[in-house]
Amino acid sequence: MANTATAGGSTVGGSVMPVIANRGMITACVILAVIMQALDTTIANVALPYIQGSVSASSDQINWVLTSYIVAAAIMTPPSGFLSNRFGRKRVLLVAIAGFVVASMLCGFSQSLFEIVLFRLMQGLFGAALVPLSQGILLDIYSAEERGSAMAVFGVSVMVGPVLGPVIGGWLTDNVSWRWVFYINLPIGLIAFAGIMIFVEETKLDARAKLDWLGFGTLSLAIAALQLFLDRGEQLDWFSSGEIIIEAVVSASAFYIFLVHTLTAEKSFVNPRLFLDRNFAVSMFFIFIVGVTYLASLALMTPYLQTLMGYPVTTAGIVMGPRGLGTMVCMFLMGKLIGKIDTRILLAIGLGLTAWAMYDMTGWTPDVSQWTIISVGFIQGAGLGFLFVPLTTIAFATLPAQMRGEGTGLYNLSRNIGSSAGISVVTSLITENTQMNHETIGAYVTHFNHSFFAPAAESMSPLTAAGRASLNEVITNQATIIAYIDDFKLLMIMSLVAMPLVIFLREPKSAPDMEHAAIID
Repeated sequence: MANTATAGGSTVGGSVMPVIANRGMITACVILAVIMQALDTTIANVALPYIQGSVSASSDQINWVLTSYIVAAAIMTPPSGFLSNRFGRKRVLLVAIAGFVVASMLCGFSQSLFEIVLFRLMQGLFGAALVPLSQGILLDIYSAEERGSAMAVFGVSVMVGPVLGPVIGGWLTDNVSWRWVFYINLPIGLIAFAGIMIFVEETKLDARAKLDWLGFGTLSLAIAALQLFLDRGEQLDWFSSGEIIIEAVVSASAFYIFLVHTLTAEKSFVNPRLFLDRNFAVSMFFIFIVGVTYLASLALMTPYLQTLMGYPVTTAGIVMGPRGLGTMVCMFLMGKLIGKIDTRILLAIGLGLTAWAMYDMTGWTPDVSQWTIISVGFIQGAGLGFLFVPLTTIAFATLPAQMRGEGTGLYNLSRNIGSSAGISVVTSLITENTQMNHETIGAYVTHFNHSFFAPAAESMSPLTAAGRASLNEVITNQATIIAYIDDFKLLMIMSLVAMPLVIFLREPKSAPDMEHAAIID
């Protein structure tokens, strides 16, 4: 481990926890790096219509700007532990920040869809290590008793970033340019880079560390093929397309090889013993659901507010902001309640709040008031606050310290896959269900329906071209509203289905001992 800078110590579980010098500065710097990465998960959401116009992309293609980033981050998250051991945690973190900032600037300079998707992929590849390595640093420099509060701060940085993204992105897009949603990473990255360079000390290198290339390659291929399958499936009419069939076969085959290799290899890319820990295994599923329900719902809200309700980009960002307030308040509250209230109760409350918010959204129409949007958003954010901190804490509570590095990578992988898959699925369902609903509603629009010949409905007569155009616009609008309701209902059901799984989690009898790395100057 790195050289330790201490000034006394405190006893934790029978061992001495060293007092880390400049611990506050270390925390601030790594949290800043995490915020930068998390912010880019959704900061481009409200700017998508503007980016779409600039790079001449279709409505289906422009979503690649979101999913390419998340998928790249998902693929490169698990190797972060290997890279940290082989090349040093500080060095990998600095390279990740520098690469992320450069890729962000290139995104801002992009002139075509190909360029911006390519550079978003680069962002994801470099940014993947920021979250797990930062989480590992915080777990190392805080004692078991302090870990709940530390994870609350970490949770705020991970989950409030995506919530503040639409607010900041909306303001920048409206007042400057959509390109500044990427340029904003430059000052943040420079500050984080300088702070980590000064305050964080390098960990010991492990020259014997090796990467299981077969496991990493097959898992990466499976995820990439699955994402292409989800992104392009609706556009190519699913299994009627040869491309979609190939992507499905490649994804399934790669995952099968990965699974067999993992269970039979002496040392595989993913340690199967991680899943023998019941808390960790169940938490992996929970964080997947969190990724799906939370980020997918954010991806739905932006076009709902801008397209159906006609909100300006800045207003759309502002009314989505209270989600962040709800998340922050409850995350800090959870930091105080961890250990005092059964974690399973907190998780059940979080899922319940999320399900209730989605249930309320199933009754929305474009006439819904701003107050309703704000209050329901606050409740949804509060639900996340009840979920993230207790879930992160209990996921690693019974996991041996030597497996925690691999565990954080895999845990964040599950969240990222949930996010990217969720966005692709709900976006695809919006398009598909809108078409189906349009056909169903349109079946009642005929010249035999006397309602269209009333004096008040003359402008919508199916017998005139202008009337048919007006009718089509109204039907499309109604069909889209119903499609959004169906998506909100699906996310509600997912939250409710996950609730009974809390009974499989178990409270640790005592806090696990941890190896605390010396991280400072």
